[in-house]
Amino acid sequence: MRLLHTSDWHLGRSFHRVSLLQAQRDFLGHLVRTVRERDVDAVLVAGDIYDRAVPPLAAVELFDEALHRLAALGVPTIMISGNHDSARRLGVGAGLIDRAGIHLRTDPAGCGTPVLLSDDHGDVAFYGLPYLEPALVREQLGATKAGHTAVLDAAMERVRADLAARPAGTRSVVLAHAFVAGGAPSDSERDITVGGVASVPAGVFDGVHYTALGHLHGSQAITGRVRYSGSPLAYSFSEAAHRKTMWLVDLEADGAVSAERVDCPVPRPLARIRGRLEDLLADPALDRHEQAWVEATLTDPVRPQEPMARLARRFPHTVSLLLEPDRAPEDPLASYAQRLQGRSDRQIAEDFVGHVRGGRGPDEAESAVLTAALDSVRIDDTLGEAAR
Repeated sequence: MRLLHTSDWHLGRSFHRVSLLQAQRDFLGHLVRTVRERDVDAVLVAGDIYDRAVPPLAAVELFDEALHRLAALGVPTIMISGNHDSARRLGVGAGLIDRAGIHLRTDPAGCGTPVLLSDDHGDVAFYGLPYLEPALVREQLGATKAGHTAVLDAAMERVRADLAARPAGTRSVVLAHAFVAGGAPSDSERDITVGGVASVPAGVFDGVHYTALGHLHGSQAITGRVRYSGSPLAYSFSEAAHRKTMWLVDLEADGAVSAERVDCPVPRPLARIRGRLEDLLADPALDRHEQAWVEATLTDPVRPQEPMARLARRFPHTVSLLLEPDRAPEDPLASYAQRLQGRSDRQIAEDFVGHVRGGRGPDEAESAVLTAALDSVRIDDTLGEAAR
């Protein structure tokens, strides 16, 4: 059985205020052509279909168009909700859409109920594990502990229990939206840290033949059977080096897996340039970036006059301007953002405690309070966005 694995469409998202709607439409057209031309048997979409819980109307219309085009192909599509989606909104009408061959899995209670497809070698069971927010689904799934690993373990127990009751030789595929250890993140994924921990071990998914992951935006193989498709478009400059692809996966009769990357259309390349303004404007080596979306980091000791306008004359698609003056680290004017770069919210909070207490950071109990407070804020933000 041939599968096309994609995820993280983020319909409705822009790139530094530049609309990506046409680029997203072009990608979906490319996906449909790939399904047709490469004889795909099932399409897997591993979450973050929309960019936010209440997407703009244009994004909803584009998703509706995609559903109609996929249904017209007669090729089954299995989709799950991600941490950016509103599971309740995305799942409206799922029972009816099922009849068109579009299988939306947004309810955690259905983790152990597969979509069954068949080929000449028997059944393949597809289990959709939507994004599982630990604080919201722990009791429902009967997880013994808090955290992502515990709730995914509980969901996978349901998957394995269902598989055990099926005929020997039944092949299995799981769709999940999670941060799996060993994966390389980028700046454009929303933080899902719980209790200071965001990632789960790949071993959570042991026992199934293929795991189609969403959440991380870089295409990557955690193991031969556990893979991220990555996002079809770049959504931040941290993805400038990504090769945007989908996975074309062949699942053999004996459960063996082989996979091939299928490139996605690139609306415009990304470039990060750095240096003093006059050097950037004159360097012939930068000619290749003149039609790219550009993030320029200026290192001039003093902010130049009208830097954005001057950059735009050479690089008309400059969308991000950063100022990082060349200064010694001990210089009091050194960027505060530079000092915080790469540090989590919890680390910043603990550093602040140490700063105001003369170098004595929080003890274990105080760290637990800070972590709980940050988790509570993150969950409140998630619930608030879903309610809007």
